[in-house]
Amino acid sequence: MAFKLDFTTLDELGLGSLPVEDKRKMLTHILETLEMRVGTTLASRMTDEQLDEFERLMPTEQDDQTAIAQKEQSALHWLETNFPSYKEVVSEELNKLMAEIKQVAPQILSDAALSRNNPAPGATPAN
Repeated sequence: MAFKLDFTTLDELGLGSLPVEDKRKMLTHILETLEMRVGTTLASRMTDEQLDEFERLMPTEQDDQTAIAQKEQSALHWLETNFPSYKEVVSEELNKLMAEIKQVAPQILSDAALSRNNPAPGATPAN
């Protein structure tokens, strides 16, 4: 179960007309929201001991890129071993999130257009 979040995903959600910078922000927001929801769901299914063990595998702010990659790989292996159904959780949460975004896509586009037409005070117009 591999999923891809890219500009094509945003097109499918009805957000293809967003400016490139807004698209990048939206993709980041989708990924962060998905990670939070999956983490919350999985954590609710873990024992206290499992939760402690999994948290020890997670990267910290002090880690460099190599350590982050190693820890992420270790955490993924731990999930595959201890929660083989985690991919189903990811898929379920992704589907829910995409449905929510699709439903509010017109509002997101409207808000983006308003912010382009009424820049914040002190902002430099894009023209």
